[in-house]
Amino acid sequence: MDHMDVVVVGAGVVGLAIAREMAQLGKSVLVIEKEKSFGMSTSSRNSEVIHAGIYYPQHSLKAKYCVEGNRLLYDYAKARAIPFNPCGKLIVATSEQELQELERIWQQGQNNGVPGLHKKTQSQLAEIEPALKAIEAIYSETTGVIDSHTLMLSYVGDLENAGGIISYRTKLHGVERTSSQGRFEVNIAMEEPAGSRYEMSCDELINCAGLSSVDVARQIEGLDERFIPEPYFVKGNYFSLAGKTPFQRLIYPIPEKAGLGVHLTLDLNGRAKFGPDVEHIDATMENEINYSVDPNRSDKFEQQIRQYWPELPKDMLSPDYSGVRPKIKISGQVWPDFKIDFEEQHHIPGLVNLYGIESPGLTASLAIAKSVGETLKK
Repeated sequence: MDHMDVVVVGAGVVGLAIAREMAQLGKSVLVIEKEKSFGMSTSSRNSEVIHAGIYYPQHSLKAKYCVEGNRLLYDYAKARAIPFNPCGKLIVATSEQELQELERIWQQGQNNGVPGLHKKTQSQLAEIEPALKAIEAIYSETTGVIDSHTLMLSYVGDLENAGGIISYRTKLHGVERTSSQGRFEVNIAMEEPAGSRYEMSCDELINCAGLSSVDVARQIEGLDERFIPEPYFVKGNYFSLAGKTPFQRLIYPIPEKAGLGVHLTLDLNGRAKFGPDVEHIDATMENEINYSVDPNRSDKFEQQIRQYWPELPKDMLSPDYSGVRPKIKISGQVWPDFKIDFEEQHHIPGLVNLYGIESPGLTASLAIAKSVGETLKK
């Protein structure tokens, strides 16, 4: 039976970052990915925003890894010439009723140690974004957008240069724990040759399967069900703007209950898109997801966008794409944070389960990878 030091399940942006980190620590690494290429699920269906870490509760994993990851990601992108635009973001209050929540967000950002935050008055906003309707805003200068595909391609290059391997079109079909050597026996199936099965062993198994992370955890023999959360998927739809946008920065309204509100983001070509909204879906397995965007949702999009851009032209929104957040529930309640379980949580040496890795996972990817590497070295 072939043996690797580390097997990583999932070649999304976080899985690749972790695999890269482990390979650069000198370990032999295999990544198994069920799709034909990397980052084809959650990692390719987001806003490509480099977040600053403003919203998340102090001391949460999201706050910790986002603030650190923001710095690491900018440094990495500069060093590797990965396209990005540090355009900044405005979080806007459009009415007096929203000022209290804006102040709470400001304080949260201060508590999290987010650098480069500034308050903007109505007159200041009129100077920098004349089309914007807002009475006050928080400006985040460390928020930006990045070419996520090139970023992941760079992670792949680093991984392979360090001797790591990625096996695409490969699915996990069970994990057993050997009692004698304390290793994991991993059973995988590859599409080519058709129906081929393969068994191998590893010392460390890292479940970073995103939308399928709960399904993967259920295949690990000896993992107590008490430590496996319930999957809870939330779909986010995006619409693109047919015409030219008057905005130079990302525009975010006051957050809603399950998301950050229908916000305006820019791609690296300056094209504007809006979203994601929040659409609760019944799917709990990745193969049950319908990614199509309902054109009828445009009316609600227009209504929300006009709160901060009253002059949005009529019928200028087109359905673009959607993504699904791999949220989880614990004891029936939606878990608000990342959940990263090591031996301390589930009592299985060498096993790491990552659940609920949604936004700001892209921003946090290098920080999460660094933390996983340091924890497994102990």
